[in-house]
Amino acid sequence: MSDNAPKTSGEVEKALAELRAQAKEPGYREKSLKIHGHICARCAREFSGKNLKLLTVHHRDSNPRNNPEDGSNWENLCVYCHDEEHSRELLGDYEEGRSKPAKGEVKGLGEGTKMGSLGDLFKNARLKK
Repeated sequence: MSDNAPKTSGEVEKALAELRAQAKEPGYREKSLKIHGHICARCAREFSGKNLKLLTVHHRDSNPRNNPEDGSNWENLCVYCHDEEHSRELLGDYEEGRSKPAKGEVKGLGEGTKMGSLGDLFKNARLKK
């Protein structure tokens, strides 16, 4: 048990109350839906009910940690337009001859680590045969 763990039932209840309050606070997706509405900013398709889950939040500056309260870095895109937006970025990198992510982009899982990517593991296994 860590030193920061609550020791009395009162402390446990207080910690649980804080966690519940945090869980009730809307995340940036809910805030973006409230600010920008339930319409895709690209194709203007309207979403409601069960298909609302198809409406996603795109970060205009590609930084998912940049979440201003006024929603200025967000735009609501349907999954199709969101996929198209990120495909353009990949195509632009390819056409510019960049095989590595641009500065500030996140590498894929396993890239640049001692473990290597799954593709590297397959290549090495093939070469050993």
